[in-house]
Amino acid sequence: MTSKREQVLDAIVALITAAVPEAKVERNLTKPERIPPGGLVIVRDGDPGEPEVMLSPLTYVFSHRLPIEVAARLTADPREQALDAILGRIGVEVAANRTLWGLCDFIEAEAPATADIEVSGALPGRWADVVLVAIYATPDPLN
Repeated sequence: MTSKREQVLDAIVALITAAVPEAKVERNLTKPERIPPGGLVIVRDGDPGEPEVMLSPLTYVFSHRLPIEVAARLTADPREQALDAILGRIGVEVAANRTLWGLCDFIEAEAPATADIEVSGALPGRWADVVLVAIYATPDPLN
């Protein structure tokens, strides 16, 4: 059986794919050389952190910080608007599914940090780093 950590990561990828179906959504992709026309979202495994431990029954509660990298390139919309649209749609999906189909107690997004992407000979792009925090419990920190 897949670990709770992997189930949560797979569900985050599914949630983002549903939010922005035109974007390429990848997990742990190295920084790409180009941004697809619909945008790019990279979900990193992140850090589950030190769990809170409850003893009866033995339960580990994680506040897993998942870095999400979102990129948009210049299209018909200015790149800032394109990036904002992608982030907004992810935010709507997170708000609509706070328990991640029952896998988590709660998920929330932190405010994004944005920056320009300038690559010689390529269309300019815009990048955002977002952190999703997934709070979930498991009886075994390895599973």
